[in-house]
Amino acid sequence: MIPTLNWTPEGVRFLDQTKLPLEETYVLAKTYEDVAEIIVTMVVRGAPAIGVSAAYGVALGALETKAGTTRDFAPEFEKICAHLAGTRPTAVNLFWAIDRMKRVFAALLAAGASIGEVKDKLLAEAHAMYEEDIAACKAMGAFGGALLPAEGGVLTHCNAGALATCGYGTALGVIRSAVEQGKKIHVYADETRPFLQGARLTAWELMADHIPTTVICDNMAASIMAKGKIQAVVVGADRIAANGDVANKIGTYNVAILAKEHGIPFYVAAPWSTIDLKTPDGSAIPIEERSAREVTHHAGTQLTPHGVGICNPAFDVTPNKYVTAIFTERGVLRAPYGESLKKMA
Repeated sequence: MIPTLNWTPEGVRFLDQTKLPLEETYVLAKTYEDVAEIIVTMVVRGAPAIGVSAAYGVALGALETKAGTTRDFAPEFEKICAHLAGTRPTAVNLFWAIDRMKRVFAALLAAGASIGEVKDKLLAEAHAMYEEDIAACKAMGAFGGALLPAEGGVLTHCNAGALATCGYGTALGVIRSAVEQGKKIHVYADETRPFLQGARLTAWELMADHIPTTVICDNMAASIMAKGKIQAVVVGADRIAANGDVANKIGTYNVAILAKEHGIPFYVAAPWSTIDLKTPDGSAIPIEERSAREVTHHAGTQLTPHGVGICNPAFDVTPNKYVTAIFTERGVLRAPYGESLKKMA
């Protein structure tokens, strides 16, 4: 299993995804501020991994405290949670994880627990989220893998693999499961501009697993589909609204429209923690705008004229009408999503 992040006695150890695929190095987060910086700079990325990282960040903050009592620690705890919550706005797993840690702390505070108990329980909760994420990925992988063709091409966008989770992956977990079932899958990985998660990360993961993979530029998808090389599309998600609208890496919406036009099923794989029943539809999902430099430069080389205007939204929203099915660890969801999501909740 790819070690995206793991707990050590010194802190949380992260595989630095900004250095892949050419350099496999690790970064150690010793404080919650370190974890926040690692999330912001995309050393770790992918909604499920961000959520678990934030949980470990809260645990690190608790372990660092000099407060003598749980009540004295309470204002500091809120500050830690607020700092981590401010890192990335679109991935709902971040807020889900922090809210879960808040509920654990509130129960401990109400019970009069000692500060030592608080430290132990918060770390145990982060460990539990880590293990649950791996189990959820394997479960949704089994559900989704069963629906992939026995043989054919599968298109992915961005990276929704082990690197985006604590292991196994969401969309790539579906592909891994299909391969484990004996299916002959060839993956076409969109490069995913401007951060190139597909070209750098998805290709690296799948090659490590000896799964046949071809990287294509984002603007090649329609041509590849028209040639009959794609039998299914599988992507991850950073937030799924109550009506089934899906926020995922920028360019996903394009792929969904192309899949519909070519009669290709478009699947979304995400843990239940990515479902946001409080958000009615995609128009209410906040979209992160990232640095212009991600577009203007690559590997330190400037690609655009000085002073040109830049638009760099990190995500887009795919309307539910383009989504064939959603795979979660609880099962397969189909339209009408407003009803199937409520029923599965």
